[in-house]
Amino acid sequence: MSDLLGIGYSGLKAYSRALATVGDNIANAQTPGYARRRLEMMEAVGGGNSVFYRGNTNPGGVEIRGIDRSVDQWLIEDSRITSGDAGRSATKLSWLDKVESALSDDSNGIKTGLTKLYTTADQLTADPSNRTLRAQFLQSVDDIASGFRAAAKQLDQLGNGIEGAANSATEQFNANLNALEQINIGLRKARPGSTNEASLLDERDRLLDTLSSQAGVSATFDNNGAVTLRAGGSGDLLVGGGVVNPVTVTAAADGRLSFSVGGSPLAISTGSLAGLSEASNQVADQRASLDTMAASFSAQLNAAQQAGIDANGNPGQPLFTGTTAATLTAAALTPDQVAAANASGSNGNMLAIGTMRGANDPEARWSGYLATQAQSVSAVRAQNAAAATRADASAAARDNVSQIDLDTEAAELLRFQQAYSAAARTIQVARETMQTLLSSL
Repeated sequence: MSDLLGIGYSGLKAYSRALATVGDNIANAQTPGYARRRLEMMEAVGGGNSVFYRGNTNPGGVEIRGIDRSVDQWLIEDSRITSGDAGRSATKLSWLDKVESALSDDSNGIKTGLTKLYTTADQLTADPSNRTLRAQFLQSVDDIASGFRAAAKQLDQLGNGIEGAANSATEQFNANLNALEQINIGLRKARPGSTNEASLLDERDRLLDTLSSQAGVSATFDNNGAVTLRAGGSGDLLVGGGVVNPVTVTAAADGRLSFSVGGSPLAISTGSLAGLSEASNQVADQRASLDTMAASFSAQLNAAQQAGIDANGNPGQPLFTGTTAATLTAAALTPDQVAAANASGSNGNMLAIGTMRGANDPEARWSGYLATQAQSVSAVRAQNAAAATRADASAAARDNVSQIDLDTEAAELLRFQQAYSAAARTIQVARETMQTLLSSL
């Protein structure tokens, strides 16, 4: 194709395609997952040339090799790893913040109730027959029991919320696996270097980004760009060879989550699904700790009450019934049934209760429990900040390669417009030359 008409036609065809590619870049500058495209062109083989040898003075025009996407696979993989870590820590932190709120005094008033109980006991040592103070003492007992029930209810609701979120996230994860298999089918049929192939590759990468942020996955690619996807760590096949293996999630009786694929246990250590699993473990641990504390507090305070004598001269009756936080209830006692006295005097038992206040009393243990929970949340918050920073840096490095620079695209637009005009002028010159030759005959 060394004639002027053929050279001009090849130029018009190539530069028209190049202008369309630049137009796509500009139109999709803000489209998530879109990688910058560039039209690959090469000198066409002219007459007398071959693939192995090309003369220096025999131009043959331009040929289109295909569309090239501006991507760096190493940066893409690093970005996916860091997004999985960020998704895990962010999801876990959001639920741990809710756990901390459920256990806070603003939500349940347990700490306030314990403080009020000991303060009232101190006041009763000075005036053990005061029925108002006796009623306040019983009210503080009821406040403590109500606080434990409220905290248990909120933790139960959080556990149910995490289970629901995990079911929804797993369904979305499986939907993305199915979508990825459809992309694989399209890539095997797409013409290499076509706009359709580039669009499918963009969608493939977007789905892989989403799947990586949901759970740890490992991807390999065939010559068509189709993906074989496996679970990170275990290597279980998720997508490949025309097969999609969905992930299932199961909640145990205490709310702990477990995942499986193909009937086999699946360990997920990164992504939002891992964050939900760790949050479910945290809630289950807190529910068990809350039950332990409720049983311990009620046993300790019941023993203190039963060691005394009430206003009617009877042995003290238990202050609490129930053995778990959800069932802890204040006993139906009258003010006269508060055991303020003991064998040593009318206020002896209240004095004994006052001496309980110290390093191992319910009030101090509850404060320590809340402090431990706050430290756990603080540690996760620090991990989340570090993971988010690294994810942002990885995404920025990836975008430096793939993102659209409108100034660059504007320069490319002008360059290809001029090249297109030059190709059109070549055809015009060929036409005028042919007319001149024919008119001279």
